[in-house]
Amino acid sequence: MEPPALRLARSRRGSRLVPVATLRDTIEEYGPITDAEAEQLALLVADWQIIADLSFADLVMWREDGEGFVAVAQCRPSTGPTVHLDDVVGTHAPGGRVAHLRRALEEGGIVGSREPRWDETYAVREDALPVVLDGRPIAVVTREVSQAVSRSSSRLELNYKGAADDLLRMVTRGEFPMHTTITGPRRGAPRVGDGVLRLDAVGHVTYASPNALSCFHRLGVHGSLMNKSLPRVTSELLEDQGVVDETLAMVVAGRAAWRTDLEANGAVLSLRAIPVTEHGARVGAVLLCRDVSDVRRRERELVTKDATIREIHHRVKNNLQTVAALLRLQSRRVEAPEAKEALAEAMRRVATIALVHETLSGTLDELVNFDELVSRSIRMAADVASPDTQVRIVNTGEFGLIPAQYASSLALVVTELITNAVEHGFEGRAQGTITVTAMRDGRSLHVSIEDDGVGIEGEPSGLGSQIVRTLVQNELRGTIEWRKLESGSVVDLRGNVEERASDPRL
Repeated sequence: MEPPALRLARSRRGSRLVPVATLRDTIEEYGPITDAEAEQLALLVADWQIIADLSFADLVMWREDGEGFVAVAQCRPSTGPTVHLDDVVGTHAPGGRVAHLRRALEEGGIVGSREPRWDETYAVREDALPVVLDGRPIAVVTREVSQAVSRSSSRLELNYKGAADDLLRMVTRGEFPMHTTITGPRRGAPRVGDGVLRLDAVGHVTYASPNALSCFHRLGVHGSLMNKSLPRVTSELLEDQGVVDETLAMVVAGRAAWRTDLEANGAVLSLRAIPVTEHGARVGAVLLCRDVSDVRRRERELVTKDATIREIHHRVKNNLQTVAALLRLQSRRVEAPEAKEALAEAMRRVATIALVHETLSGTLDELVNFDELVSRSIRMAADVASPDTQVRIVNTGEFGLIPAQYASSLALVVTELITNAVEHGFEGRAQGTITVTAMRDGRSLHVSIEDDGVGIEGEPSGLGSQIVRTLVQNELRGTIEWRKLESGSVVDLRGNVEERASDPRL
């Protein structure tokens, strides 16, 4: 049977494949697991790429089941060759390796293999260690290094492996991963290949990789960092700056498992500290750094663009409200009932578009929560269309998030249909009910607007109906149908609200 971690489900949106299993799903296929155990293992898997890169090795997580040990997660290094060209999740450890895995559980520390094992044509050196939670082992992790490529014992490699050993020993004591560790998706997160520093307990640098030195040189730090106090070095860089992130001092001293930015002389470094502890006492830290000057510059540009777009929506809304006010003033000076009605309809349509821009001016996304928008616009349309008729509007279903490029068209269509139902379906009546039903299936939208009025014979031919048909066919790429019921009428609208791809030439 295909292991759940590899099982894929076909999405309803086409032939795209999406994974459907989590780490806990995979583990539960082979035995029970508690919430605390699942959380601990998930935190480790979310952060063990650092250990794999520092070790130049593959990591595989094993859990015991009725047949021995089964692999439930794996990680390949980005700093060296991988041992496993194929995924091993869902496979059981060969009989010759079971004793080694069980020995790691029993001894509670890092257990090296006595002799390398052979995989096809190359040897693999393997270490095993338990993953501990509250003093008891809940899984075994193997660190597997390919011997196919001989590596010189350079200073970088020795320090990387030493840092990896520190972190793995913390795993065996239940001290890593730390629950305060930030592993979120923020852009610019540092990785091992970007730069590594090792600190002692008081924040002095005991090793700095060449990439780490290059990062700090961009900040204006020249010369070696060896044996220097990193907190003092950074404080000298920031002595002319007024406001500094309060977490910076904790990160550069290696005192907390946090992440922050260090900005000086036009350059920005992303820093992440991983304290190294022994039985709860901090003895040092591993500090990852990355030059994110370009990333942060682009983020600032995006923030500026977002603010500009919001301001444009706000100004368009104000201009449209001004136009609506001018139409209102003009209608007061017109005597002919038909002209007054035409101006009122134009004013209502302009106000509907203004409402869309008002909504867009209050969000950073180019998506509109259409359910909130439509509840305001249809209420306004019903009140303006027939002030003497008490209309109850019932909303069922959800429109969901609609791309901004469709919001104005869809809002106009819905308000026109509501207005038409009030004006023609409830003419001469004191009250009535309109039911708006929205059904969303991915990019497809089905809207049904039903009234309990006198009903409409055939398809309407007024200006409002022409506007609706044009918008539905050209903008929403859909269809619309009017039907008369025994008591009232219904309009069925089907459209496409998938966000259009931008022009590749732009």
